[in-house]
Amino acid sequence: MADKPRVKAPKQRAATSSDDSARTRQLLLLGGAVAALAVVGVLFAAVGRGGGVPDQAAVRADLEAAGCTLQAVQAEAGRHSLTEDGTAEWNTDPPTNGPHFGFDTSGNVGTVVWGEYGEPLQLARVIHNLEHGGIYIFYGDEVSDSIVDELRAFYEEHKNGTLLAPYPKLGDKVALGAWVAEGEASKGYLAKCSAFDEGAFSSFFDAFQFRGPERFPSGSMLPGDN
Repeated sequence: MADKPRVKAPKQRAATSSDDSARTRQLLLLGGAVAALAVVGVLFAAVGRGGGVPDQAAVRADLEAAGCTLQAVQAEAGRHSLTEDGTAEWNTDPPTNGPHFGFDTSGNVGTVVWGEYGEPLQLARVIHNLEHGGIYIFYGDEVSDSIVDELRAFYEEHKNGTLLAPYPKLGDKVALGAWVAEGEASKGYLAKCSAFDEGAFSSFFDAFQFRGPERFPSGSMLPGDN
């Protein structure tokens, strides 16, 4: 019996230039999608911790565990209505929201330059910083040098969008202040502590910084700028 002819395997088709082009386009599209996602991530990080409502209860629990208090108030209108005397009936002390200085026609006055200070700051300007998403760390004239040193070390790790300065009438207390937009409304948050606690302070910063009613990217709130 004659052997059956063997069936030859089909020849592999050589890739054509059009196939190569299609494959290249797919790789480029995939690479572009990955790059776009990376850019979105960078932009989100630059703007700050962004959307949603911060977990006030968790922050309060962390602060109270460290012996601190947390005051949350409905924010007053952020009108640029104050004159040179820079005083108002604010609803927290130190103030965390409400009327404040605007910029003059030369672009001056409106805010405080971000940084560390050895003298008290003009509150009518500080509030404008908070409106942009910043936080202040104020300490009273009875706070020990060792605690002030701890505050300075913490500030060094949180320089963007942060003000560190004395506020004598706090006495032996340290205050953290923020103005936070929460949907259609906004709140002023004021924490007061008798000592420095890194966990509690970090909780306040993580929840409330870079969330102001007029939100600025964190990368634009550098020490020495305003």
